[in-house]
Amino acid sequence: MNSLLIIINIIVLLLLIFGLFIMQKKHVSFSKRVFAGLGLGIVFGFIIHLLYGTTNSVTVNTIDWFNIVGNGYVKLLQMVVMPLVFISIVGAFTKLKLTKNIGKISFLVIGILLGTTAIAAAIGIGSALSFHLDGIHLNQGEEEAARNALLQEKVTGVKDMTIPQQIIELLPSNPFQDLTGARPTSTIAVVIFAAFVGMAYLGVRRKSPEQGEFFAKIIDTLYAIIMRIVTLILRLTPYGVLALITKVMATSDYGAIAKLGKFVIASYVALIVMFIVHLVLISLAKLSPVKYVKKSLPTLTFAFTSRSSAGTLPLNIQTQTKSFGVSEGIANFAGSFGLSIGQNGCAGIYPAMLAIMVAPSAGINPTDPSFIITLILVVAISSFGVAGVGGGATFAALIVLSVMNLPIAIVGLLISVEPLIDMGRTALNVSGSMTAGILTGKATKELDKDVYQQSNAIEA
Repeated sequence: MNSLLIIINIIVLLLLIFGLFIMQKKHVSFSKRVFAGLGLGIVFGFIIHLLYGTTNSVTVNTIDWFNIVGNGYVKLLQMVVMPLVFISIVGAFTKLKLTKNIGKISFLVIGILLGTTAIAAAIGIGSALSFHLDGIHLNQGEEEAARNALLQEKVTGVKDMTIPQQIIELLPSNPFQDLTGARPTSTIAVVIFAAFVGMAYLGVRRKSPEQGEFFAKIIDTLYAIIMRIVTLILRLTPYGVLALITKVMATSDYGAIAKLGKFVIASYVALIVMFIVHLVLISLAKLSPVKYVKKSLPTLTFAFTSRSSAGTLPLNIQTQTKSFGVSEGIANFAGSFGLSIGQNGCAGIYPAMLAIMVAPSAGINPTDPSFIITLILVVAISSFGVAGVGGGATFAALIVLSVMNLPIAIVGLLISVEPLIDMGRTALNVSGSMTAGILTGKATKELDKDVYQQSNAIEA
């Protein structure tokens, strides 16, 4: 009987996918197809949850099959992330227009990412204090205890490292290993290695123009091929969103979410306030925040459902260039750097909120100005090298709490609501990355205002 129910669920998913395919054939816009996938997934996932619950074998095995579509799509995107990061950064150096402003662009992108992360940390602190969040009252069950045991092992190495030692960890001792994503800091290591390759290209171009031109053509060709692969994969976005959100709705523990509802609400209040800050920054640059929201929604929707900043990178870069008019070089820099530096949600809001929650248990007054200032600085500095995949926030929280000499057990206590909050955090990370690209483009006059003002969003 269970097998029959699983088959029925699979057939329903295939029918929904076919419906989205028909919409594509009828040239329905990309954003509408993404939102259609989101809406259908919410309804379908809730129905599965309502009929079978979260632990029933029907739900478990059904989601296992659905993962072929959802997780399979994310893996396809992750497949091109490291090559795209490397080629994007090197390609930024081969573009003559960009090399004239390379120092200024790097400074602005990193400065905006770190600055917005510091603001995000302050907002997270304010939200935690406003909602009177207290980690002491959280209960630890068997699952949370097991999670904390793993976290204790994970943090052992981090705890023994000073901030300078953590910075050294960002450097690529083996770039080929980092291209496989072997370390939590692999993405930033690849960015650094690519930057060295780019600077070497500039030196070769000055001394041997012919060799420099030949190398630039190779990079441009590789970039064109990788972006073509990206385009092919992005066409699957509505189907991926459908499967991913169905899984979230079907497997979420609504009871646990209700128990930790105060923390969830406080987290989303902070995330929304920080998103409004992004809109304010865009407004200060004399650009339309309404256009930004409309054009960024498909990308932010995928980031929300996939919980992967890295997986969203291809869509992030295409949205910046095609929808917002940001030059390719700046979009590549902002998108790539945004994977590991200054993630507003995962590395900014989340660690700051946890630190405020556990401070009383360590005998620290969370409203002490010196503690708050120190926490904001530690959060900003520690935001270097946060992995742009699900779990990056945990890594960031471990570093911040360890550096501040605060207990880390709270990270494991929030396991039941982690996926729900991580969706919003990831969307904010991507928004921060795109905001950095737009503001940098505007400041360096490498943003096409006509493209930004157009009503159409990215198509795939």
